[in-house]
Amino acid sequence: MKPKHTEHDAEAHMTMEPKHIHIKDYNYPLPDERIAKFPLKQRDASKLLLYKQGHISEDIFSNIHKHLPTGTLMVFNNTRVVRARLHFRKDRTAAKTAATDTVNQAATPAPGALIEIFILEPATPAEYQENFLSRGECSWYCLVGNLKKWKTGSLHRKIIVGTETITLSATRCEAHGTGHRIEFTWNSNHTWAEILEATGELPIPPYLNRKTEESDLTTYQTVYSKVKGSVAAPTAGLHFTPHVLEALNAHGIDCEEVTLHVGAGTFKPVKSEEIGDHDMHTEHIAVHRRTIEKLLAHDGAAIAVGTTSVRTLESLYYMGLLAMDGHEDLHVDQWMPYSLPSAEPVPVCTALRALLTYMDMHETDVLHSSTQIIIAPGYTFHIVKAMVTNFHQPQSTLLLLVSAFVHGDWRSIYDYALGHDFRFLSYGDSSLLIPSAL
Repeated sequence: MKPKHTEHDAEAHMTMEPKHIHIKDYNYPLPDERIAKFPLKQRDASKLLLYKQGHISEDIFSNIHKHLPTGTLMVFNNTRVVRARLHFRKDRTAAKTAATDTVNQAATPAPGALIEIFILEPATPAEYQENFLSRGECSWYCLVGNLKKWKTGSLHRKIIVGTETITLSATRCEAHGTGHRIEFTWNSNHTWAEILEATGELPIPPYLNRKTEESDLTTYQTVYSKVKGSVAAPTAGLHFTPHVLEALNAHGIDCEEVTLHVGAGTFKPVKSEEIGDHDMHTEHIAVHRRTIEKLLAHDGAAIAVGTTSVRTLESLYYMGLLAMDGHEDLHVDQWMPYSLPSAEPVPVCTALRALLTYMDMHETDVLHSSTQIIIAPGYTFHIVKAMVTNFHQPQSTLLLLVSAFVHGDWRSIYDYALGHDFRFLSYGDSSLLIPSAL
């Protein structure tokens, strides 16, 4: 199928000033019935839209290896979704009998307001894996639902971990951004990871408009998820099965993993008219030395599975530039890619080698950093040459990323998907985007 809108959208894309992009220009009709509320029983039986240098067709996801050249590098995000929603009932004391009652009755507990605590980012310890191994206490930056009902005091609830009944307590500390730092304590030697597994609820996307079900505990995790820390799944990876991974390996596709812990900000709508007024959320990444070395072996080029892998890989380039300039903090600011001088860009492999030098200086084999990068039309991709991704919400930063990747031709892709019964969003179908020859 020959795409529509190509010349107009490509021209607009090339002249785009990213901060002045109007989010209303990235809208499309998405009927509720096109949103997949549940995944297919067989992950790799989902439909796969193929966008190859402007031409659109489709296949089944299990055949994805047939559309990739042998010898390319595919990068996955191995983050694992945690049970990030915690529910507490605020204690309250039943009213005493009326003053005229001569009997002094003891106060009895009555159920109070329901308070939801949504953990987002570890505070102390600040490193994810160290925090999950905490025993007895830890703190997180959290969003709090029904905050107006929790003015003072700590919240408590009895939970069962294994065969032991313990008390989990939550104390609200200082405000942090749009949320608060919450200190958690519990009277046992269990780890925080065990506490969450016993009492937390897996947070599925709000647009599914349903409660988390037992099946989501499996289907809302990728089969290769390993490192706990996300509050949302890297959903492009949900289509992969052991069979697909074996087929990729047999086809000569080199596979590597990075970690980006997906924050709740991935669902944050763009409320400003221009995206220059939208604050991107910060997400934490971890990349092993071997992955950077593998990228160098592939001339700094990769196929990214999901927008989170895209954000991680593209951020590596800018972290390399920061390392070259002698920065200790390699955090990538939201607008850094658009504020650099227009002189000859630093080659990708030069930036990646700078990261290895930085890691040598700091005697580490794992690069830990964070990124706030926003990828929108006008962005120049450095590492990602092809992308596997689902179909995203209208007027979202993820749709901006897709538009940037296909040089403004996103409407052709979404028109095709809407016209050919593709299922949308997290549990929906997938696409393989290859804007230029691999």
